[in-house]
Amino acid sequence: MSNKPGMNYTKISRYRWTHPSVLALAGEGDPVEAITERAREVVFGALQLGWSGPPYDPFTLAELLKISIEPNDEVREARTCAEAGRFRIEFNPNRPTARINYSIAHEIAHTLFPDCAHEVRNRYTHSEMKQSDWQLEALCNIAAAEILMPLGSLKTDQARTTDINEVVSLRRQFGVSSEAIILRITKLANTKSFAFAARRDETSASGRYKIDYCVPSRNWVPGIRTGFAIPEQSVVSECTAIGFTSSAEEAWQESEGKWKVQCLGIPPYPGHNFPRVVGIVSSPDNTETTTNSMKYLKGDASQPRGKDPAIIVQIVNDKAITWGRGFAASIRTQWPSAQRAFTEWAFNKRAQFKLGNVHFGSANERITIASLIAQHGYGPSSTPRLRYSALEDCLMKVAEFAKSHQASVHMPRVGTGEAGGHWEIVSELIDETLSKNGIHVTVYDLPRKGEPITKTGLLFQSAGGTN
Repeated sequence: MSNKPGMNYTKISRYRWTHPSVLALAGEGDPVEAITERAREVVFGALQLGWSGPPYDPFTLAELLKISIEPNDEVREARTCAEAGRFRIEFNPNRPTARINYSIAHEIAHTLFPDCAHEVRNRYTHSEMKQSDWQLEALCNIAAAEILMPLGSLKTDQARTTDINEVVSLRRQFGVSSEAIILRITKLANTKSFAFAARRDETSASGRYKIDYCVPSRNWVPGIRTGFAIPEQSVVSECTAIGFTSSAEEAWQESEGKWKVQCLGIPPYPGHNFPRVVGIVSSPDNTETTTNSMKYLKGDASQPRGKDPAIIVQIVNDKAITWGRGFAASIRTQWPSAQRAFTEWAFNKRAQFKLGNVHFGSANERITIASLIAQHGYGPSSTPRLRYSALEDCLMKVAEFAKSHQASVHMPRVGTGEAGGHWEIVSELIDETLSKNGIHVTVYDLPRKGEPITKTGLLFQSAGGTN
């Protein structure tokens, strides 16, 4: 499986995964990346059917996936069974609501593995796990986090925290696992940090903790990978009970100096005696940077600022070969030659005129119009017409074009008008595919009636609601 822009997992997780289900999912690719992509595909599919949040209800998601759910107080937590080609999740209804939601999301994650139907996925009933079973559980935890806290779940100011106590507070606010909160925060962070999950090696006399996985922020790719043995005296070893927290500055690698390590004890793997530990590790040089962050200006996206090569991004649907209303109509009026080129392309190359593809048309020597086919149909609809998965594919193509042409990217808040998308999700996709890859992105909001447009514009620090 190939790496997507903005995803650094393969760089940090060189490890010999051995569990048959993991290998069936990822093949020669990176399992962390594979399960994240698979979970995201499921989330995107549900969003276009009207699933919404936060909070994101895993029971509703299971219904959309045609997975039946039944309470069963004889099950310790939850389990997944397969009958006649369909999945059934059984859960213990006597657990706290947040724990039930996590268990359901975790079991949905099990169904993402191609061999799930071959055996009952039964959590917390085995007295002992097989040596490699933790690999499957770790990946299901990652997928559960992506389900419960998908793209767009956190606002910019909420994602700026790196304090473990704030993580606990957000967990209570959203009713999700600490692991889900930590992963989402790290993926949005503008600081040098990474999230990690670790388990105690109960087969070894030393009882050292080993890294299950780590996920970096945009500005840091540490030399830590799956299987890394954390120093014996680390504060990680102090989280010996669920809910215990600890923090300290300590050196995990001689070449890196001291890091700030904050960690939290969470429920153990099935059959394990000691809690797992999740946490955030920060570099001493942890000042927030905005170099690659999106810039928000008051202005007109059809008139991109600057003198360097620029790409104007718009979203178009997969049915009409003539640009319609709103921003697309403005582009059509200002750059009629770009509209004609798009129409000719869509008419003559029907096989390419489909969701996930992009047409790049020249407006002039400096400006290129990128038409992203990420909307299915047009007109009134009870569900969003924006297809997030197609938008992600389109943005990856824009990233490649921008890099090869050394161009910046300019757009309004695409996908949030008639397409019915949510800017919180769209902006995070833009961040992952463009900003994290060093491409400068400017988002323009038209001023309110009577508000003048200045040459410099107004720079916003967060992506609030559409003006």
